[in-house]
Amino acid sequence: MKPPDLFPDLPRTAVAVVFFRPSSEQVARIVARFAGRMPVLVYDNGGIPPEALVRLRQAQGLTLLGEGRNGGIAAALNALAEAAVAAGFPRLFLLDQDADAGIETVRALSLALDRAAGAEPPPAVVGPAPAPNPGHKAPRYPARPGVGPRGGLMPVEFLATSGSLVDLAAFAQVGPFREDFFIDAVDLEWCFRAWARGWSCWMDPGTAIPHSVGRGTIRARFLPVAMPDQPLFRMAVYVRNTAYGWRLPHVPARWKRRQIAYLPLQIGLYWARHRFSPRVLGRLLTALAQGLAGRLGRPADAPP
Repeated sequence: MKPPDLFPDLPRTAVAVVFFRPSSEQVARIVARFAGRMPVLVYDNGGIPPEALVRLRQAQGLTLLGEGRNGGIAAALNALAEAAVAAGFPRLFLLDQDADAGIETVRALSLALDRAAGAEPPPAVVGPAPAPNPGHKAPRYPARPGVGPRGGLMPVEFLATSGSLVDLAAFAQVGPFREDFFIDAVDLEWCFRAWARGWSCWMDPGTAIPHSVGRGTIRARFLPVAMPDQPLFRMAVYVRNTAYGWRLPHVPARWKRRQIAYLPLQIGLYWARHRFSPRVLGRLLTALAQGLAGRLGRPADAPP
C-alpha cells in the first residue's frame, strides 16, 4: 500500500473511513476522491450496499476491514489506526462517510500539523473548523485555556474525529479510543486524555468542512439553546457517556460543571420533542444512571 508522491510536503498519510449503512453515492464519492491517489483504509461497520462493496473491493489502493457488524465507532477507529501503524504510516486522516473532504483537505491539515510541531505540549491531532451545514447544529470546539495560538492554529479542548489528522506516534502514547463508549463522546474523551497525557489538539481555522450530528436540530422556544436531534439510542448513549465523563479525572472540572448544567436541559428538550413520552424519559434516565454507575459497553438497543 505504498502511496503515490502527491505533494513533496505531504508525509505518508492514509485515509481512514468508517462506513455504517452508507448510500452507494457516499461510497462512490470516497472512492472517486481518494482511491488510487492516496492509500485508503475502510472499515465496514455494517449495511454497505452489495454493489458498493464490490466497488470498494475493486478500488485501487483500498483496504477493506471489518466484518459488516456494528461494533461501534471507537472499535472501528482503533482497528483502522492499528492497520495504519502496521503498514508504516505516521499519520491517519479520519473521515465519516458523509464528510465533504478531499486530498487538498489532507494536504492543508498536514501542513497545519507541521506548523504545530514545535508547540508545547506537542500536537496529537489537528482538525478543520466546522463549516455551516443547513438544517444541522454545527459543533463548537472550545479554546484550551492557557495555551496560545501557533502558526495560525487554535488550541482547542477537543475536535470531532471526522476530518481530523492524527499523529499515530501520539496516538500510541495517548491510547486507543474507548470502545466501551461505543459511539458518542469518543472524540471528546480522547482529546481530554491527550491533553492530560502531555499532548495537544489544534483546529485550523483556514480549513473547514461541513460537519453535522444527528438528523436535524432541536431548539428551545425561549432560550438560545440548540442541540442535535438524534434517534433515542444515540441520545441515550450520549447521556450515559456524558455522565460517566464526570467520573474521569482527566476531564476538566470546568467542562464537568458546564455539562452538569447543560445535560438536564438537553434531556428536557429531547423529551419535549417526543411529546413527553414516558418511554423516552425512562430510557434517558436509565442511561444517566448507567453513566453515573460506570455501566458502559454496547447498548442493548444498538442497531446491528
